[in-house]
Order: sequence, then C-alpha cells, then structure tokens
Amino acid sequence: MGILSGNPKDEPLNYGEVFAVWTNLITDYGIISGYQTFYNHAGDEDLKKIIEDIIELCRDEVKQLEKILKTNGIALPPASPERPVARMEDIPAGAKFNDPEISAALSADLAAGLVACSQAMGTSTREDIALMYGQFHTAKAQIGAKLLRLNKNKGWLVPPPLHVDYPEK
Repeated sequence: MGILSGNPKDEPLNYGEVFAVWTNLITDYGIISGYQTFYNHAGDEDLKKIIEDIIELCRDEVKQLEKILKTNGIALPPASPERPVARMEDIPAGAKFNDPEISAALSADLAAGLVACSQAMGTSTREDIALMYGQFHTAKAQIGAKLLRLNKNKGWLVPPPLHVDYPEK
C-alpha cells in the first residue's frame, strides 16, 4: 500500500490542491463582498435572488475550504469585509452598476469558476478534494443555467455573431 492508497482524508494535500483550495477561498471571500455590493445596485428582483443564491453558494464553499486548510495546518487568506445593505436609490445614477452589467459580470465569474473547478478536479490526487470540486462545479452550472435563462428572458444576453446565413451549395 502506498501513501495515497488509504483514507483520502489521511493523505497529504499536494501543492496543486493547496493552491486550488487557498485560491478558491480568497476568491469566495471577494465574491461574497463584491456581490453584496452588486445586490445593493441591482433593481431586478429575479437578479437579486440569483445574487443571493451565489452568495449562499460561496458561503457554503467557504465553510468546506476553511476546514480543509485548518485541518492541514495552512494559514487562511485574509477575508474581505462584509458589505452593509444599502438602498439602490441612495446610489448616484452615474456611480451605479445597471442590471445587465451585473448579470454579465456574474456570468463571466461563473464561467471562470467552472473552469477553476474542472482544473482542481483534474489535478487532485485526493478523491475527497476532486469530489468536492465536482459538487462545486455542479452547483455553479445550475446557477449558471438560471442566469442564462434570466439573461435571455430580460433581453440582457449579448450573443456573439450568429451564423444563420448558410452559403449556397
């Protein structure tokens, strides 16, 4: 039996896993804080619900990621401060994010998160870490699907050029 053949939680983390978990954690801290700001700027109630869902998803990830780092004696990254709730009407018009901008940022962040989860799964040697990132990936994909539907329904989706004119054969 080798060092990586027992209970995965007893196996050491490899450097890639440490980097993935630590980077994911500091990113989640920033997303929670930043999306609280987005929430204050958002006017659309459906968009606000998705923002709440993403914040909750990140909080769930934070709990798991912090536990892994603490268990393995790795210092936690600094956390961003929580943002207070503000009234959208109190934000000056020129300083306010609009709903399509917020939605586009959420879409880009979710897409990047899917790639990061896939990379973490592919480089993990511990099954528990790979499975955790598989769960994170699935949760992000589900919220991404909701956000895509919202973007289409609200007319916020800016598609790339669509190929609809086929050349004559």
